[in-house]
Amino acid sequence: MKTKVSFFDLAVQFKSIEDEIKSAMDDVFQTQQFILGSKVKVLEETIAQYCRTRYAIGVASGSDALLLSLMALGIGTGDEVLLPPFTFFATAGSVSRLGAIPVFVDIDQETFNIDPSKIEEKITSRTKAIIPVHLFGQCADMDPLLKIAKKKKLFIIEDAAQALGAEYKPKPGSDGRRAGQIGDLGCFSFYPTKNLGAFGDGGMVVTDNLDLAEKVRLLRVHGSQPKYFHKRIGINSRLDTIQAAILLVKFKHLEKWTIERQKKAERYQLLFQDLLSSVNGLKLPTIQYQNRHIFHQYVIRVPERDRLKKYLTEEGVGTDIYYPVPLHLQECYSFLKYHRGDLPNSEKASEEVLALPIYPELTEGQQWAVVDRIKAFYKRRAQGA
Repeated sequence: MKTKVSFFDLAVQFKSIEDEIKSAMDDVFQTQQFILGSKVKVLEETIAQYCRTRYAIGVASGSDALLLSLMALGIGTGDEVLLPPFTFFATAGSVSRLGAIPVFVDIDQETFNIDPSKIEEKITSRTKAIIPVHLFGQCADMDPLLKIAKKKKLFIIEDAAQALGAEYKPKPGSDGRRAGQIGDLGCFSFYPTKNLGAFGDGGMVVTDNLDLAEKVRLLRVHGSQPKYFHKRIGINSRLDTIQAAILLVKFKHLEKWTIERQKKAERYQLLFQDLLSSVNGLKLPTIQYQNRHIFHQYVIRVPERDRLKKYLTEEGVGTDIYYPVPLHLQECYSFLKYHRGDLPNSEKASEEVLALPIYPELTEGQQWAVVDRIKAFYKRRAQGA
């Protein structure tokens, strides 16, 4: 009987911490404090310390974290924000919701992150900010971006939704800079499948800037301070106390889970070695600058991606595609007049990437099964099947 491998299995993780989770939720039920309760404050302090920032503000989702960060910076109608098109829609959607204009910058072919060398040519008098995305769990190349931002007086908002705990440019004997602490603001998501996932939506904004922290904190409650007195026009975006309680339980296991993800990635690298020489176009993840990559996803580039995905599905192996259509070619952004060929690296990635199962509970046997079936697919193709 063939081994089936789910793309992601939250149920296995839950079983290992079920009693802790139920106890934490029961504590909230007893207090009946469901909105911005004490657990939210504790989680904010915990995440701030983990990200090595002075402040953290819990919000309703990673999407809202981006939106509130832009609002805190005063980004609005007609302003331009530079960002990669190879990312989840929220990165650009949050810009558009404020009447600002997303300006898409192509990605680096190896890391999938925004290419710093392509930034300056896109800057105009209307450019106000850059949103680098730390895609799949690895930090974007931030030093060049910081240099450009300082030179052009631009803000940087890190979309670190997939990168909690990732580090940039560690030095021998010391840690690197944590995702979220490098720019003006950092944004995280606690969507259930994230490395630190809630039982629903949730998000966090981190910063070292007191003024920006206070603005985000104000904007998440309709701009009200004190209650019913509104200093600014904000939105309703508060992290639920139940979600904070769950996240505090899971946070205790985060480092262990991260190490397990890294081990799975290392094993994939080994298992794929003989296939690299026989399959032209197969590429494994690249780690830049010896960054601390937390492997939210393990994404390979493969020829005949769609055929391979279909075959693996039939063989009981779950996979996913992040992302099948780059944002500059999405129908809703047709008014921006981008065309196929404008951002070739992003377009090529969207045709070749395939995310394989990677989660702490994934077994060695399951990884063998994934790679063996990929090998079987390409062997069949070589034989003309």
